[in-house]
Amino acid sequence: MLGSDACEFGGQLLELLRLAVCARDIMVDKDSVTPPLEEEMDDVDLAYRAPEKKTLQEIQQLDEDDESLNKYKRVLLGPIPVGVDPSMANVTLTKLTLLCDQAPGPITMDLTGDLEALKSQPFVLKEGVDYRVKISFKVNKEIVCGLKYLHHTYRKGLKVDKDVYMMGSYGPRAEEYEFLTPPDEAPKGVLVRGTYHIKSFFTDDDRTDHLSWEWHLCIKKDWKD
Repeated sequence: MLGSDACEFGGQLLELLRLAVCARDIMVDKDSVTPPLEEEMDDVDLAYRAPEKKTLQEIQQLDEDDESLNKYKRVLLGPIPVGVDPSMANVTLTKLTLLCDQAPGPITMDLTGDLEALKSQPFVLKEGVDYRVKISFKVNKEIVCGLKYLHHTYRKGLKVDKDVYMMGSYGPRAEEYEFLTPPDEAPKGVLVRGTYHIKSFFTDDDRTDHLSWEWHLCIKKDWKD
């Protein structure tokens, strides 16, 4: 039977390790122009208090004599990663893909190279099509809680849309994770065709800026219009 300290720790561990959503987001509209990440995050009011942060090794070593708790940790955590470069970022975003069954080819941006080059390589999306965003990323060393993808859309200098996708919490592993956003529909009509400036932010409950970048999306009447 677990002692009171172990039970309390089990609750904290569950909070840290749940791979489901750790929080809900409430989006609040504000009139502003190009705010920094801290102000962008202030648009998301989280009804959630992050648990006390512990390293993966600290969690593994806590209550080592409790076999039932150790079994629980092995299932959720897996082995401690070995041979990881300590200078490597804990979270690495590798690519973002627009998934559309009607697209003539993959619409993928490589996020491991020159991010500045993405500004001069607009991505084309046909008006009215259904699409989803796939985010591919790695967690290298420690558990990360409350990953979020923020997506802010501008046209002619004015913010016209924003989305916040709550991705959940993840532990380190060698394989990439993939997160799919819910289906969405590209806008349609002559008034919405044109080029949109996108500002993307990949962050977490600690407001760590894992990656921020800018790119352009062109809404056209046809794929090769």
